[in-house]
Amino acid sequence: MTEASADPALPHATRPDVALFSYGTLQLPAVQLDTFGRLLTAEPDVLPGFTTDYLEIQDARVTGLSGRDVHPIVRRTGNHLDKVVGAVLWITEDELEAADEYEVEQYDRVSVTLSSGRTAWVYVAR
Repeated sequence: MTEASADPALPHATRPDVALFSYGTLQLPAVQLDTFGRLLTAEPDVLPGFTTDYLEIQDARVTGLSGRDVHPIVRRTGNHLDKVVGAVLWITEDELEAADEYEVEQYDRVSVTLSSGRTAWVYVAR
């Protein structure tokens, strides 16, 4: 599925055309429904030059939604052998703001190039 064909039920002005790479809890249906009000379209992809670590989450709302008190977090290594497997989620600009609110303060949102060549936002270690 491409940006243009994502979720035809949405009005054109609110079509999801923002790529967000997820490697963790944003892929969970309960988190998507609470954060975005809908289930998202996802496409497998890979984030090169990063590795996965884990972070203990103190925010009760976030742990309640995810059902987990430890979440993955990625860190840039720059090593081409390192990679993180995940999925591109297609969202709107408003939903990107909602994702920013969901993620706790230890995460920063940055733009990356994925193995597919696609540019996407991703939450990384601060």
